[in-house]
Amino acid sequence: MNQGKTVALHTLGCKLNFSETSTLGRQLRDEGFETVAYQEVADIYVLNTCSVTDNADKKCRHFIRRALKRNPDAFIVIVGCYAQLKPQEISDIEGVDLVLGAAEKFNLIEHLQSLEKKPKGEYISSDVCNADFFVNAYSVGERTRSFLKVQDGCDYTCAFCTIPLARGNSRSDTIENVVKSAKEIVDLGIKEIVLTGVNIGDFGKGQHGGRKAAENFLDLIKALDEVEGIERYRISSIEPNLLHDEIIEFVAQSKRFMPHFHIPLQSGNDRLLGLMRRRYKRELYENRVHKIKELMPHACIGVDVIVGFPSESEEDFMDTYQFLNELPISYLHVFTYSERANTKALEIEPVVPMAERKKRSKMLRILSDKKRRFFYEEHLNEKRMTLFEAERNGDFMFGFTDNYVKVKVPYDEGWVNVLKEVALDRVEADLVVLGD
Repeated sequence: MNQGKTVALHTLGCKLNFSETSTLGRQLRDEGFETVAYQEVADIYVLNTCSVTDNADKKCRHFIRRALKRNPDAFIVIVGCYAQLKPQEISDIEGVDLVLGAAEKFNLIEHLQSLEKKPKGEYISSDVCNADFFVNAYSVGERTRSFLKVQDGCDYTCAFCTIPLARGNSRSDTIENVVKSAKEIVDLGIKEIVLTGVNIGDFGKGQHGGRKAAENFLDLIKALDEVEGIERYRISSIEPNLLHDEIIEFVAQSKRFMPHFHIPLQSGNDRLLGLMRRRYKRELYENRVHKIKELMPHACIGVDVIVGFPSESEEDFMDTYQFLNELPISYLHVFTYSERANTKALEIEPVVPMAERKKRSKMLRILSDKKRRFFYEEHLNEKRMTLFEAERNGDFMFGFTDNYVKVKVPYDEGWVNVLKEVALDRVEADLVVLGD
């Protein structure tokens, strides 16, 4: 019935979305659909959307237009976080046929069985509390790396964030199932797994429909460390209050977990952390960073930070800037605060002018460049194990060391998905070049 029908899928947003899009693609192929690249002509286009940035609507419309330009008669389906938050708004976009909310997106195939163009788009969406189940997922789009979903949803109520409204309460897979997925990934020849979720440090909560954690994140990484065949694991992002010393200590002596952490900060000012409803003060964050560097001086530490949050004064911002400048971190992901509907931050005043937000973002991005370069220069003349990727850029290819230094070398097909110990020679822009 589905033989010959082509489906193109595209992901906007995070690693978690990538894992889910890839899983939807496998399900479609199992049902007889042929999957093609989003840049190709297809009968059906599925767009998995994000809600983190303020231009979700603009991006969504852009990719809808691109799809319809290739095939004006294509069936357009929108899923993901934005689809849960604004289902009716999206269904009103010209060309959209179907919008599926959080509780419906994994029923995609069922909805595709009765494809029918109608004058107006439909949406099937319920309260996010109905998304109270866990669907395991992992990506296989890259030969070297897989994003493995271990947790979904979030019980936190951060003042700037809509993700709990888009994905529901925190819930997890079981360790048994995650280990099974890891073994399936091994069989595909993939060398590196990135553990992903909305709040992965909360792993264990919501298993089997319960709200109490039966297992925890430390239990999970200990079990995964024993899976033969996977060379590397990375922890995608973990809240500082959930990154306990025991986790840091385990990674420091692990066989397979890389010395690489990404820890959201959002602000280095305690007053703003309180307004943001974060669950820690900057002292705890500082202690986590120093604990990592004490046990793993070579570790890479990435930081998320928001600038221009309501009521952030110049003094507050400089407090964050100086805090980050003095911390032994490796790079920043800088987010310019954007107003989101149905968030507590909208009640906080005064609003920081957009020009000031952009100025502060630029300052932190410059600081990030300096931090990254310093971190890279610390490791010059060392030999580090590097996993090389399939992507080719002209005559060059790229890889990442265990501690996430990006390495550039002349392209060699024989190096794809291969671990090699290489000497780090010199820094060039935002990467390291090997010696001749």
